[in-house]
Amino acid sequence: MNIKDAQLAVDDWIKEHGVRYFDELTNMAQLTEEVGEVARIIARRYGEQSEKESDKSKDLGEELADVVFVVLCLANQTGIDLQQAFDKKLDIKTKRDHDRHQNNKKLN
Repeated sequence: MNIKDAQLAVDDWIKEHGVRYFDELTNMAQLTEEVGEVARIIARRYGEQSEKESDKSKDLGEELADVVFVVLCLANQTGIDLQQAFDKKLDIKTKRDHDRHQNNKKLN
């Protein structure tokens, strides 16, 4: 599924299962919460913090999908074509950073 289709799928889900979109500030708070859950899993599973028994069953993929879902909601409700925005950003990064990372001695 491309980003445009994902935006449509989220919009359809909101129309079918939700009452309406939460307002933008609520969705921003929700996004922050979801990113925090991703950070918690990564810090404990891949970082130096120990993983609590209750954290071991957490699904990183599911939490990342929660982040994507809220981002798609925000794009929909603010009229952003995220596919177009992403394609533009990837093009900018490709041109700007073409040799940057290959020439970074810290990455060798």
